[in-house]
Formats: sequence, structure tokens, C-alpha cells
Amino acid sequence: MLEVIDAKYIEEYRLWIQFNNGKSGEIDLKDQLWGPAFEPLKDIAEFREFSVSNELCTIAWENEVDFAPEFLFEKVLSGATSHNSE
Repeated sequence: MLEVIDAKYIEEYRLWIQFNNGKSGEIDLKDQLWGPAFEPLKDIAEFREFSVSNELCTIAWENEVDFAPEFLFEKVLSGATSHNSE
């Protein structure tokens, strides 16, 4: 099962994410923050307050919003800054 094991804030809506399969990379989630649940995250201060949820195995925010690890992985793979950590 694909899991997010680490994540760090970079700037604006960009994060660096590491997965349990050894892959990691940067993603920009700015264009993914649409809909009522994600509206509060358009505030950078709120966006920065994510954590890696051990229960969900992905990044999540206090308002119970999260992104599926598979979605994040696809975004990392499609980005020019993704790489293999192994």
C-alpha cells in the first residue's frame, strides 16, 4: 500500500513529499484547492499547518481535509523535480 512517510513545506503551495516506496519529490497543490473543504487552505498560514497522518498515511490538515497518497504520487511523478531516493 502506498503511503506518505514524510512531507515538508517549501513555499507558497509547494510541498516536498516522500513515499514508502523510496520515491520523493515536490508538488504544487495550488490548483487543487477548490471546493468548500479546501477553501480555508487558500490561506498560506492554514496550508502550512499540515501533518503526515499515521492513520491516513498521507498529508492532512486539522479541518480533516487530505489528499489520497496515490493522487500525490501521480503529481510527484508528473513533476520535473521528482526523483528516486534509493
